[in-house]
Amino acid sequence: MQKDRQAELFEIIKRKINGEQSLGAALSSVLSISEDAVYRRYRGETQFSIYELEKISKYYNISLDRLFESDDNKVIFDFQPIAHIDFNMDSYLEKIAFGLENVRKQKSPELIMAINNTHFLQLLNFPHLTRFKLFFWGRTYLRVPELKKQRFAHHKMTPNQDKVGRQILRDYTSIPSKELLDPEFMLGFVREIVYYFNARLFEDPAYAVHLLNQLMLFVDHVREQCEIGKKFVFRTSPPANGNELEVYLNDTINGTTITYYRTEEREGLNMAHNLMNTMNTFDQQYIQDAKDVLSRQFENASLISVNNPKERNQFFYRLRDHIEKVKNKIETEVNELS
Repeated sequence: MQKDRQAELFEIIKRKINGEQSLGAALSSVLSISEDAVYRRYRGETQFSIYELEKISKYYNISLDRLFESDDNKVIFDFQPIAHIDFNMDSYLEKIAFGLENVRKQKSPELIMAINNTHFLQLLNFPHLTRFKLFFWGRTYLRVPELKKQRFAHHKMTPNQDKVGRQILRDYTSIPSKELLDPEFMLGFVREIVYYFNARLFEDPAYAVHLLNQLMLFVDHVREQCEIGKKFVFRTSPPANGNELEVYLNDTINGTTITYYRTEEREGLNMAHNLMNTMNTFDQQYIQDAKDVLSRQFENASLISVNNPKERNQFFYRLRDHIEKVKNKIETEVNELS
């Protein structure tokens, strides 16, 4: 077994363990060898046997054929197939919370993000908007059977959903980030509200107006964070130190939502696919390629946080004005229906 592939396998195993056990303790149990023997393999002094590789593959659900793939055009991604998604708000939020907390706990974490339309992490500041986004995805695109005949209703998040959502926000706001927006920012979200209103998929049509009012508060909150260059949870005070936020505006369009994260221990890439599902990779070549593209996107964008108030205010004014006009139109139709 090539040494670099063995080292890569150890990195995958460490991510699977996620700090719950030491590497030596975990693998000594799986392979029935001593911890010292595990670390000889870790240092590359001893190679895994074919039988040991088989045990590791089965126990940790690692695809060894993909790991040994020699073609540089192939990349290993971790993702959850839609058919296997136990779609509910709790499990979806808990998955995000687990990944973000893992990054936050490491030394010197940093996020670099390109946002395609909806900024889901910021959306968590507004639970009603979060619930609508997940309901829309689940009913309209995943075709979740239990949502098939439901219309969207005014309900609060459960205590667990509220708790997990706040945890995600605390971790996200505590990690310095550099973020790229584009002219389509949140416009698709507005169209989703309009679509559900026109299709009469709101239990109470007036709830569409409430969501649009919440969306204007969302826009104001993002703008305020841009002005001071700090991330903070809605209706709390900005921190004196930390929570740095750099926001750039791309004049064209961001092709997908992509998050590059790095710490002193590791770096990785998280990408949106199938709208709101995500896939993750630690493939160094792919990460480097993605970083290069992200860097060029930021180089060709305008910084709108802290500095450049004219462009920042124009961007957020246009967005807020658009939402206001849509809200007024729907409000008029709601009054005509009543």
